Amino acid sequence: MNNFFLAIKDVLVQETVQSKINLFKTTYENFLNNKYNFDSTSTIEVFEKPSYHKICTIVKANQIKAKRNLHEQSGIAALLHSVAHIEYSAIDLALDACYRFQNLPKEYYIDWMEVASDEVRHFELITNLMQKYNISYGELEVHQGLFDASMKTLELIPRMALIPRYMEANGLDSNALIISKLKQLKNRDDIIKLFELILEEEIDHVRKGDIWYKYACANTKNFTCNYFDIVNKVHPNSFKSNKNINIDARLKAGFTQEEILILTNQK
Repeated sequence: MNNFFLAIKDVLVQETVQSKINLFKTTYENFLNNKYNFDSTSTIEVFEKPSYHKICTIVKANQIKAKRNLHEQSGIAALLHSVAHIEYSAIDLALDACYRFQNLPKEYYIDWMEVASDEVRHFELITNLMQKYNISYGELEVHQGLFDASMKTLELIPRMALIPRYMEANGLDSNALIISKLKQLKNRDDIIKLFELILEEEIDHVRKGDIWYKYACANTKNFTCNYFDIVNKVHPNSFKSNKNINIDARLKAGFTQEEILILTNQK
């Protein structure tokens, strides 16, 4: 019987889109059919480069040129490329959550393999839509912020706090804002429908992160589990004023009313 963690690592290090997607689908099928053992591996690699480093031109986040005039086809193309990159990065984030954190309940791996499967489907839906706007994934510059954040959080509590509960939760806010802008434009129904689907499913991804964040906190002795302190420790100055908090989505994803008040600067 093959080892689950080594199989996931094989998917993680694939350097082309199609090889990653194809190998993931095979691996996921094997996982669902209980074809893996979950013996801990002797080493867990800290990756130096994201898997897409040969697909995309990577620059610093502040070097990416703004091309987001949604009234123009080029602006829509840039938006779709940006979201495609987030989804492709999110495939690796879900897989790394499986690979890196071993000796956890089986339900943990079920959750994050489900997330990875969703992210693959989202990526494929976006890249199919991108064809309408004459752009392919890898044509525009990207940054590796999500990858860097994942490699800075090599323990379960900070990982669940920073990636699903902070970065992906921020996506719930920004996605809703983008949808509202797109609804003011003509002939964007196909994009709106796709973004609404992604938003709804991403709520569940953040909720899964919330579950395992709280699980890890509850199972750590003498630990004060303060979400804001944990995130700021690994990602300083994270909680700036945000008037566009998607309150309903965050509540569905497990955020408390007290956390919402802090996020909206009401406490």
